[in-house]
Amino acid sequence: MNNVVLALTRIIQAVSQSNSDSDQVSIIVESICKAMEVDVCSLYMADEHSNMVLVASHGLETTAVGQVTLQPGKGLVGLVVESRHPINVADAQHHPAYRYVAETREESFRSFCGVPLVYSGKVIGVLVVQGRAARLLSDQEEAFLVTLAAQLALLKVSQPLSGGPAALVNLSLKGVQGAPGTGLGQVRLCTSGDLYAVSDRPCDNIETALQEWHQLLAEVRGSIDIERKALQGEVSESIAGIFAAYQMLLADPALTEGVEQGIRNGNWLPGALRQVIQHFSDLFQAIEDPYLKARHEDIHHLGNKLYNAWRGIEEPQTLSQGPVILVGPQVSVSEIAAVPTGTLAGIVCFEGSSLSHTAVLANAMGIPAVMGTGNIKGIQSGQTLIVDGNQSQVILHPSEALLQEFQKLIAEDQQLLEQLKKLRDEPVVTTDGERLRLYTNTGLLADITPGLANGAQGVGLYRTEIPFMVHDSFPSEEEQVQVYREVLNAYAGKPVYMRILDIGGDKPLPYFSVTEENPALGWRGIRFCLDNSPLLMTQVRAMIRAAAGADNLHILLPMVSATAELNAFRELLDDACRQLSGEGVPLHKPKVGIMVEVPAAISQLPFWSEKIDFISIGSNDLSQYLLALDRNNARVSSRYDHIHPAVLHEIRRVVDCAHSLGLPVSLCGEMASDPVAVILLVGMGIRTLSMSAAKLPRIKWLIRTISVGRAKVLAAQALRMDNAAAIRELVRTEILGLGLKALV
Repeated sequence: MNNVVLALTRIIQAVSQSNSDSDQVSIIVESICKAMEVDVCSLYMADEHSNMVLVASHGLETTAVGQVTLQPGKGLVGLVVESRHPINVADAQHHPAYRYVAETREESFRSFCGVPLVYSGKVIGVLVVQGRAARLLSDQEEAFLVTLAAQLALLKVSQPLSGGPAALVNLSLKGVQGAPGTGLGQVRLCTSGDLYAVSDRPCDNIETALQEWHQLLAEVRGSIDIERKALQGEVSESIAGIFAAYQMLLADPALTEGVEQGIRNGNWLPGALRQVIQHFSDLFQAIEDPYLKARHEDIHHLGNKLYNAWRGIEEPQTLSQGPVILVGPQVSVSEIAAVPTGTLAGIVCFEGSSLSHTAVLANAMGIPAVMGTGNIKGIQSGQTLIVDGNQSQVILHPSEALLQEFQKLIAEDQQLLEQLKKLRDEPVVTTDGERLRLYTNTGLLADITPGLANGAQGVGLYRTEIPFMVHDSFPSEEEQVQVYREVLNAYAGKPVYMRILDIGGDKPLPYFSVTEENPALGWRGIRFCLDNSPLLMTQVRAMIRAAAGADNLHILLPMVSATAELNAFRELLDDACRQLSGEGVPLHKPKVGIMVEVPAAISQLPFWSEKIDFISIGSNDLSQYLLALDRNNARVSSRYDHIHPAVLHEIRRVVDCAHSLGLPVSLCGEMASDPVAVILLVGMGIRTLSMSAAKLPRIKWLIRTISVGRAKVLAAQALRMDNAAAIRELVRTEILGLGLKALV
């Protein structure tokens, strides 16, 4: 073979850019035949029963495609699957595993080489080449096939929908959870124009374009107010918070003046708008922190809204009858607002994450959502779709039997939510009388009201990064005071734990970029803040001023790993209090605690008992640092589990240390909303949990159904076990025995 690397690159590019599954598999077999100069190339893919289905072939009988199915272990293809190893034979018909398939008319082909497609440790397909001559493929040819199969597996090549009626029924596509719950309804595609597809053009009249730009801003501000009012009755001020964020972006000089400058430089209005929107979206998208990275979607949504308003496109109208599933690359808040109250049954986004504004809004509204499914090819408006937010899946072309099953599940879930509403004002107390506290995590204005509505007893983690990310310079003290005061006032009488700016390194500010080789271990959290003490001083002053008269502020320090960091912050806090007192500001010195997320902090807790007032375990980062696994990396995320024994033992160590030192300890992160983890945490002595607002009712129900005594027994058993799967099964069995099947 000539120029192997070039041939590989061309095939992979062609496959990844294909418009449909049938095109994709056809490109694979035809391109390989041409590149390797072989007579036959065939692709088999695993179905739901692990059978290998012939989904494409160049050289075999065309009528066999979609019809030939090989059961596990049958034939040379089955041998490839079982061995997970290439099978390269000169004369296939003399191999003991050979099985003749008459439908393919393969009797004239003698050589055979099959290689497995493996994804996440499972064989998902087999790639086969055959030839008329009896010969072994060369080492180079076999290596080419193996390399190509590995790359195709990463693309998750799927069986084409055109493979027959059976392929169309109950087709499940995985994504990530945007919001829990289950919904079914008719698809409405969200396919308005995309600003990113706009090209640059000369501006015919600069002054006219500038006038159009300011008129456009006024028009979109007005439409945002209308949309806010349309949803206000459904989820109250939580929606106003999201729209307030949009209004803040529209008023930001970085946007308004940036577009003006682009027009003055000679670009037409849509081109200038695209440049500015894409610039700020790219800044957010480059951030590794998933919460902040998700903000790029909000910028993109707003850009599309401005662009479509400029084009004169009205907000799309929903289907006239029945429940609606909104489906698109991204689903904007405006598109959600256009659906009449009570008819939105689900949301599916080809892109996005669980932290996007769309997901936050779906959680607030109680609408099931699945994000990041990838492009769903062939989907059409009006077809029936199931959105399973609990299992993070979308089911296309559901059978009547499956529809009936999901309708039953939906009815049961709605009944459960109604019952759980009665617990809103009930105490969080176990069956043996132990009281716990359930707080909410927030960072968006949209998160405030849902937490209160679901009975949050405070804010366990308030992320302060957003005001810093949406400006073109560090926000002023006054601007920060206004933001923090809104949160503190909303939770008056309840504790609010505000984390200082956790930015830097992997989270560059648009106006303060930093390049590092390993940002996860770099200049971030308290390290960044202390090295930029004027910035930290301004933030701490703003927090204390915002809390004047409220007395519910607690300051949380991220990424602490050294005593010197605590000493330096304490000195800065004392200085801030002296300054404000001298200015006549009424103040109450806030309590200060640390997030235990760097493993190095655990062994130093005894030395810090006189320097901190509380401990908050950041379970997400702590788990990732302990396991050296990125839960947002698709290649290793399946290995990530915060129930891993190493994580449990370190959490117990933190809890035991905190109790011996008399320090309050809480936990925030995904563990706090995982029913299996919650039982273990209660058994290990955790009495304060902080989670997303949507998870509060279910976790309260769980806690009110278990006893601390039983939780201690389960935790003790779990701590003697050596793998997460067994621990999960142990606690899951307990949850089922308690009659809480809906939680697992």
